[in-house]
Amino acid sequence: MGFFTDAYDLFCISAVAKRLGRLYYYDPSTGKPGKLPVNVNNAVTGVALVGTLCGQLVFGYLGDKLGRKKVYGITLILMVICAICSGLSFGATSKSVIRTLCFFRFWLGFGIGGDYPLSAKIMSEYSNKKTRGAFIAAVFSMQGLRIIFAGLVSMVLSAIFLHVYKAPAFNVDSVFSTQPEADYLWRIVLMLGAFPAILTYYWRMKMLGTGRYTVIIEGNAKQAAVDMGKVLDIELQVEHDKLTQFKATNNYSLFSGEFVRRHGKHLIGTTTTWFLLDIAFYSQNLTQKDIFPAMKLTEAAGAVNALREVYETSRAMFVVALLGTFPGYWFTVFFIERLGRFIIQLIGFFMMSVFIFALAIKYEYFKAHVPLFALLYGLTFFFANFGPNSTTFVLPAELFPTRVRSTCHAMSASAGKAGAMVGAFGVQSYTLSGETGKIRKAMMILAVTNMFGFCFTFLVPETMGRSLEEISGEDERLRGGATASVTNGSDRSSMPRA
Repeated sequence: MGFFTDAYDLFCISAVAKRLGRLYYYDPSTGKPGKLPVNVNNAVTGVALVGTLCGQLVFGYLGDKLGRKKVYGITLILMVICAICSGLSFGATSKSVIRTLCFFRFWLGFGIGGDYPLSAKIMSEYSNKKTRGAFIAAVFSMQGLRIIFAGLVSMVLSAIFLHVYKAPAFNVDSVFSTQPEADYLWRIVLMLGAFPAILTYYWRMKMLGTGRYTVIIEGNAKQAAVDMGKVLDIELQVEHDKLTQFKATNNYSLFSGEFVRRHGKHLIGTTTTWFLLDIAFYSQNLTQKDIFPAMKLTEAAGAVNALREVYETSRAMFVVALLGTFPGYWFTVFFIERLGRFIIQLIGFFMMSVFIFALAIKYEYFKAHVPLFALLYGLTFFFANFGPNSTTFVLPAELFPTRVRSTCHAMSASAGKAGAMVGAFGVQSYTLSGETGKIRKAMMILAVTNMFGFCFTFLVPETMGRSLEEISGEDERLRGGATASVTNGSDRSSMPRA
């Protein structure tokens, strides 16, 4: 539920960004609907990504220093406050409203950034090796559910407003005016992101700290035994000698030569692939509102009023997510322990590149054949999620030692958000004009980006079917009888017995 909230808060802005332009940048002298200037549009849609990048680095580091659970609640409180404040953005002028919105969206993203690495770490450190990938992917699949939910919420609310205020489909006054009803609508959509976070807070605070962190980092074997005993419903014994030996073997820092030797290549692999993936993934998500008119899924801005435009854009988001985006996440959940992370990531990058490249080469043809355009466009989302959008979240949660796992995941995720910022501030600019040539150019850039992601995937090893200690090499000097196990019946983890 926490990750569902993260994803809703990040992407719901796509459903309402155009409305901000019509409400706050309408100039009666132009005779056209208001539109956000390119720099303002990029700021509104991208500022949360900047906050997320910063939050990932800060909270990822604190997760390793203070513990996963202690930081987990702070991120949720910050998200609740800033989601509500985003909807209450105030100001005497249009510019001040946008500035206030950007301020609260930044801090909302900061809280979301903390949730990314912590959610992955907690799930990976609790799961056994046979189902770990599926469990982490299931957490990440809440992003797909969020896309459906965000589209559905915006669609339902706009339909209610259209019915209550009886706004006509087309007349000059309603098409070009700054309808106050639309102002209420975008605020409600943003504020609704606070409610799942509020509902989640109680259960999050009842969670136990992970046994791996408690025993390896805090050195509190007794507490780890109590906590893990509750989770696994078994009695665990403390073996201090083996714990001491295990900690001594793995007492190296993130920036040490030992870390570089063991995991330097892996960190380069996880950061580069996530960076390249998010350039493409966030560009596609944030530019949907501009591509939908070309697909004939929505009417042109000058043909409908602001409320109707919200409804049509949200409906298109909902359809694409339901048929393309959401199934991809769950294909990953079902197949990640059969095909492995490495193969799924390679397939995803390659197929995304193929479909986007096809759309770019034959853009005019597919634009005239809307069902084919929608099919190929939907398939790029499917293979993003049955592919690198899921696996880049899973792999950093498994590859690195407990001591620096949260920090390394945060560094990988922040590289992804840097890629998202390239998409939001760079690639998105090509699509805002709606010009065919610029849209084709943007698609070509994304196709090439995905092929680079395909190549960098070879820096990342397969992690399927191995314990976290085997993957990270934490037990490599303790093999041959020197280690004990904590087991839940199927996972023979090489971590010292609590």
